[in-house]
Amino acid sequence: MHHWRRDLVELAALFTAVAVADAVANLIGHGPDGPALLVISAIALLATAAFHTWWSRRHGHAPPTSDTGARPPSSERQAGPSAPTPANARPESGEAALWRMRTTVKDEPGSLAALCTELAGHRVDILSLQTHPLGDGTVDEFLLRAPAGLAAAELTRAAAQAGGTSTWIERADAHDLVDAPTRVLGLATRTALDAAELPLALRQLLGRCTIRSLPAVPVGGGRAADGVPVEGVLEDTVLRLRAPEGGVITVERPYLPFTPTEFARARALVELDARLGPRIPGSQDVLTLPQGGAITVRRADTGDVEAAKAMHDRCSPRTLSMRYHGPVGDADRYLNHLLSPRFGRTLAVQTASGRIVGLGHLLWDGDETEVALLVEDDWQRRGIGAELLGRLVSMAVEAGCESVYAVTQSSNTGMVAAMRGLGLPLDYQIEEGTLVITARLDATAVRSGLPYDGERLGERIVRE
Repeated sequence: MHHWRRDLVELAALFTAVAVADAVANLIGHGPDGPALLVISAIALLATAAFHTWWSRRHGHAPPTSDTGARPPSSERQAGPSAPTPANARPESGEAALWRMRTTVKDEPGSLAALCTELAGHRVDILSLQTHPLGDGTVDEFLLRAPAGLAAAELTRAAAQAGGTSTWIERADAHDLVDAPTRVLGLATRTALDAAELPLALRQLLGRCTIRSLPAVPVGGGRAADGVPVEGVLEDTVLRLRAPEGGVITVERPYLPFTPTEFARARALVELDARLGPRIPGSQDVLTLPQGGAITVRRADTGDVEAAKAMHDRCSPRTLSMRYHGPVGDADRYLNHLLSPRFGRTLAVQTASGRIVGLGHLLWDGDETEVALLVEDDWQRRGIGAELLGRLVSMAVEAGCESVYAVTQSSNTGMVAAMRGLGLPLDYQIEEGTLVITARLDATAVRSGLPYDGERLGERIVRE
């Protein structure tokens, strides 16, 4: 319909032009002042052409004064240039907010350009872009800098007007300014240095998600987790990957489906961990106790099972009951799991003779993080528990944990005193004699640095 209407308009314009030309020819050819009129018309046309050339050179290639500088980043698909900001766009605020936005668009030329143009109309600057190809479209993930007064609903509405669907948005911070390749390489380096970093690296790679490691042989017996193929399984909002030691790593993100690109990145990180095998940092600290004598604080793993079991044998039933919330018949059921770097980090306190007299555990528990302590009876009340707890909390801060919790008994005054000694806001919950103490780590800064950097317990003698 639009084509034949346009043809009629063009035909009418043609007839009008022919009629005007015929009238001018008759006027010039038969009028008394025809030659003079012809010369005046030529001079007017030349002046008009000169003015048009001057105007084009001055204004034709200059960017609009309201241009935000937002341009579509390079991608694998055709994007096209950004359009000028409309005249009715809101004035730019002096403050800005960072947003992460993900939306699905059609995989065709111009789709990204339309989205960038719509965002530019709201004075939104695109800082980075990642594309996640799908079978019937492409998921575009943006890092945006928008005026502080621009609400998230307006950004999602702009994406919808440009053809975006399944739009998801959340606030970002300065840490998101690191480009994706640099972030992935950093996570791979952390994983290569320490096997306990794998769950944390996956969480930072995939955003807010719940990660659970299910061992091939459950602690205390029972049915083993269903195996997964070598290549893993992608099920919308759930990833299932084969753990390096034979179990299953499950990653859940109910609020946002995983893309094949994210699945491939997670699988590559797990494969790297599997090829490197069990490993922990070899550094250690030698500290002087207030009462005299030296102890060594170091990372522990499954190679310390026998020494840890011997320490359990020397502990009294009351001490073990405080730690495990009941009688302990066979410590072997717990130690292989507790000392595995796949499920967290463990610090061991060792005497000059090489005997382990204390263990501190930082355990990844889905979205939460648990701390647990066990100190041999003869070495209690020397500050060892507080030293271990402070180092474990520093590790949790470095890992980006928002809180840690300890499960103990209300009569365990030593653990309560150690938690209070952190100087952090604490929440207490008591149910049938079981006490759960939660420390919020985002309330105040906790001394950090190297994993074993600390002098709370006497003077540091040497670091190996």
